[in-house]
Amino acid sequence: MAALAGVSIKTVSRVIRGEGGVSAELAARVSSAAAMLDYRHNLAASTLRRHGQKTAAIGLVLMDVANPYAAALHRAVEDFAHERGTLVFAVSSDEDPVRQRELLNALLSRRVDGLIVVPAGSDHGMLLHEHRRGTPIVFVDRKPATTEVDSVTVDNRDGARKAVEHLAAHGHRRIAYLGDLRTIWTAAERYAGYVEGLARAGITLDPALICADLHSAAAAEAAAADLLHRKDRPTALFSAQNLVTVGLLRAQQKLGLQSDIAVVGFDDLPLAELLHPALTAVVQNPAAVGRTAAEILFSRLDGAHHPPQHEVISTRLLMRGSGEVPPAVAH
Repeated sequence: MAALAGVSIKTVSRVIRGEGGVSAELAARVSSAAAMLDYRHNLAASTLRRHGQKTAAIGLVLMDVANPYAAALHRAVEDFAHERGTLVFAVSSDEDPVRQRELLNALLSRRVDGLIVVPAGSDHGMLLHEHRRGTPIVFVDRKPATTEVDSVTVDNRDGARKAVEHLAAHGHRRIAYLGDLRTIWTAAERYAGYVEGLARAGITLDPALICADLHSAAAAEAAAADLLHRKDRPTALFSAQNLVTVGLLRAQQKLGLQSDIAVVGFDDLPLAELLHPALTAVVQNPAAVGRTAAEILFSRLDGAHHPPQHEVISTRLLMRGSGEVPPAVAH
């Protein structure tokens, strides 16, 4: 390109990178030559040179980028990375450890500078190995298998406990639990909070009211419909995940029981306030989770060597109406 434009290689480099010190005439000649040669700037190569072998890109491994919680977390990471001139490659593991391994290999082969990961499964060996090799990694949403890796999680147990205690305070004794896969750390924590909430309220745990391993809205709808068709149906439902809540609400509305059965969901839903009654929810702050994780990761990329950080983001109970429905009076 330099020969075609009749300029030095250094001049071409300045024009391509948008630096000053090049006349308008020379810049036009370089741009014309680039167009003739269909030149595309190799950003990866140039960033490696400029940033001491860094690529100005990070990987973000989520459970499902379409999930509203994951989308909000993604946006927070992306906004922070943008401030630092860094690109974010976001991918979905679908809670599949094999798929996660493939995605991690793909990201690492592209030499991302660091990783923010919602880990799938309980085997974190690959991530820990990569961390020990020097790749900065921050676990989000779920705890790592060791305390040597930075993490940002939510106080899931406390949020679930507050939800159950809230329902009990409104007179409910038959409070059903509907949750995601028990192998997922967040689901296990929320179930533990449900059990603790019942104990604090003096309510005996009833295994017949527990519906776990619901990994889709359709599965949750079927489970909720079964509960609500029973003669001794629960008077309140606690949903421990946002897509589970979607299925639960579908079943409730099909049976016309919106005003008869109390509901509290863990995670908010888009337009939840437009439901009738509006959804009472344990609200997380995925934006705070994402930004905190990004802050920790970039501090590591900047050379910070402080002990591993383990940040826990609190939840809050947002009362809108569905969680305040009283138990039906027995006839």
